[in-house]
Amino acid sequence: MSIIKKILIALLGVLIFIQFIKPVKNQSDAVTPNDIFANFQTADSTKQLIRTACYDCHSNNTVYPWYAEIQPISWWLADHVKEGKSELNFSEFASYKPKKADHKLEEVIEMIQEGEMPLKSYTLIHGNAKLSDEQKTAIITWAEGLRSQIQPNIK
Repeated sequence: MSIIKKILIALLGVLIFIQFIKPVKNQSDAVTPNDIFANFQTADSTKQLIRTACYDCHSNNTVYPWYAEIQPISWWLADHVKEGKSELNFSEFASYKPKKADHKLEEVIEMIQEGEMPLKSYTLIHGNAKLSDEQKTAIITWAEGLRSQIQPNIK
């Protein structure tokens, strides 16, 4: 047996083995009491838009695609979601102090305006998360409205 065949067999063995090492999924059945939509009035159309374009990476409940069961892709997704939630977690938004909440909304506006969110790598596979100009305006208007509610509470 050639060295290349041995290497390929070893790689296949490793790939099979790592399929059994799965990260914990970011899924929750309940809406948390700190969820942004449990604490701030939002039009249903805007809620749905934000849930579709943002919640997979920025909440406590990710809807996973079929390929999330394949290693090492699931590790990459888990890391991506963890990083997204560390930047902004809509499921915990009401727990933020007013200054932090205001800043996070300012970043939402900036990221949408600059086309940085949703990520291109996300919208490649999740076409329904691509935002039209009208949808971007809706999210920006929503975030600006929330900022105006939060800013009087900043100390």
